[in-house]
Amino acid sequence: MPSLSSVSGHPQPAAKALIDDQERYSRQILFPGIGAEGQQRLGSSHVAIIGCGATGAASASLLARAGVGTLTLIDRDFVEPSNLQRQVLFDESDALDMLPKAEAARRKIAQFNSGITVHSQVSDLVPDNVSTLLGGCDLILDATDNFETRYLVNDFAVQQGTPWIYAAAIGAYAATMNILPLRPPAGTGSSAQEMDWNPTACLACLFPKPPSGPVETCDTAGILSTAVNLAASIQVTEALKFLTAQSALMRRTLLSFDLWTSERSEISAGAPRKECSVCDRREFTHLAGTGRPHITLCGRNSVQIHEHHRPVDFPAMRDRLAPHGEVRFNDLLLRFTRGPHTLTLFADGRAIVQGTTDIMVARTLYARFVGS
Repeated sequence: MPSLSSVSGHPQPAAKALIDDQERYSRQILFPGIGAEGQQRLGSSHVAIIGCGATGAASASLLARAGVGTLTLIDRDFVEPSNLQRQVLFDESDALDMLPKAEAARRKIAQFNSGITVHSQVSDLVPDNVSTLLGGCDLILDATDNFETRYLVNDFAVQQGTPWIYAAAIGAYAATMNILPLRPPAGTGSSAQEMDWNPTACLACLFPKPPSGPVETCDTAGILSTAVNLAASIQVTEALKFLTAQSALMRRTLLSFDLWTSERSEISAGAPRKECSVCDRREFTHLAGTGRPHITLCGRNSVQIHEHHRPVDFPAMRDRLAPHGEVRFNDLLLRFTRGPHTLTLFADGRAIVQGTTDIMVARTLYARFVGS
């Protein structure tokens, strides 16, 4: 049985021999901005993508097809039928099998590019594991559904000197921003140490605190797949500039565009803000985990419980829960339905409780049926 917290895919040598890299990437190499040298750089690069939903799946597909040598895909969620409208790496069988998104994405990528390495990490990115999951990569792409995780990424990236690219899509609206922190210190294991760039503003420079009050989600505002793909296309193009050592061409603004109304705006993010709590004063409160809350997931009436970290024996849990409701499970997760609530339990003890946004209700259900 594969480990839920670290499921890795590796190149298949026999399959790789069937497709010549020169032929595979020939049209991309013809583009002057990439060329043969740029393609070699892409092949030796490592990109981490946080979130394998709509934006993350699109970005992962684009990077894999472009020949980025190593991808780490991090996602805490599983494929559902409502994802199929916009999440390009998944199909109906993934939804019916309840496959975790990171693993489903890895399997699909292996079908069209077996010459790269893809690591799937079925996990929630939290302060305790951020260094393990993101350490050593050259670039981080944000495809998350909440600002708490984005501020955690911002803290880690600034502390480590690892560039990251923010992207978001909701309704017909897409937004993206490049964050280039001070150069990484020696010993981080990132080949980005060999590159040179001028620092930009970080996320906290523009928005010192996460948004307060209600925030629109896919569930409340809906989403167009075209907005997702616009955000991913811009994000990946900026990533290709960075990975081919052309950071001077990267945009230095927060760009937003509404495809339905054609309204467009840009906010300057060209330089770090003096007295920024993160990149100037280097106060990494999100990295320290100060006041980290439970997170209500995008697109569903759900709460995630991620405070317990212990291995789960799925067959034993099935036998325990079967008298109380409907139970389905595979090697990667177990799904238990009772009345209006569905509890999806992952192998590390993390759970998503659907059918409520009340944290206390979710915690009660978890404690009652899984244990506290």
